[in-house]
Amino acid sequence: MQQNDSIVIIPTYNEKENIEAIIRAVTGLQEHAFDILIIDDGSPDGTADIVKGLMAEEFKDRVFLVERQGKLGLGTAYIAGFKWALEHHYEYVFEMDADFSHDPKDLPRLYKACAEEGYDVAIGSRYVSGVNVVNWPMGRVLMSYFASKYVRCVTGFPINATTAGCKCSRRRVLETIDLDAIRFKGYAFQIEMKFTAYKLGFRIKEVPVVFVNRQLGTSKMSGGIFGEALFGVIRLRWAALTGKIKPRTAYPFAPRAHNRRMLRIYA
Repeated sequence: MQQNDSIVIIPTYNEKENIEAIIRAVTGLQEHAFDILIIDDGSPDGTADIVKGLMAEEFKDRVFLVERQGKLGLGTAYIAGFKWALEHHYEYVFEMDADFSHDPKDLPRLYKACAEEGYDVAIGSRYVSGVNVVNWPMGRVLMSYFASKYVRCVTGFPINATTAGCKCSRRRVLETIDLDAIRFKGYAFQIEMKFTAYKLGFRIKEVPVVFVNRQLGTSKMSGGIFGEALFGVIRLRWAALTGKIKPRTAYPFAPRAHNRRMLRIYA
């Protein structure tokens, strides 16, 4: 069986209410075939067991599982997923949540931006045309919106959805970034990955999407990840100013210059 070129990484912790539905929604897309990698942080509710059952019965060649011991953080889950995807020769690597806050139907549009339009990173953005969210508490809307404004102000990073967790990266982006040097785990992880790709010269596109508040299960957000993002952005700015954001040693596809034409962000 020929391997698909795209894989969706979905970190999970206690997502038994959503995991089967999100797997079926992603694998059922008709526009393009996506494999799925679940990174489960030892969910006590049996999320991993549900995944194993689906793998054994229906999705042996489409769904894969990495089990970790304990809740180790969103950022480290994605880093583990990136390394797995690179080892298994995927060209397009996607990130999304298990709770349907990211609509699986948006995945083909992110794929098109990278595979057909030539971008290196495609971000599902809720801020391209207004504020596109459904059932979000007003406090979360304001926090998310002004967090992105804060990031843009401090770093000069010209994208709207700096904390967005639904995106596609081409293989060469993940091979160029020194994944072992990525420090942050929560919201700041999403900012750090995008900002690093930007500073290394990769082309980024924001694709308008609508974010929906989770219907089932419990949010994993905590106050600590906001503190990490608040101070982490300042550290990112300092790293950029002092030339510490560098490609992985001797990687042949790293852009050689900070070319403004190359770095334009298209909404």
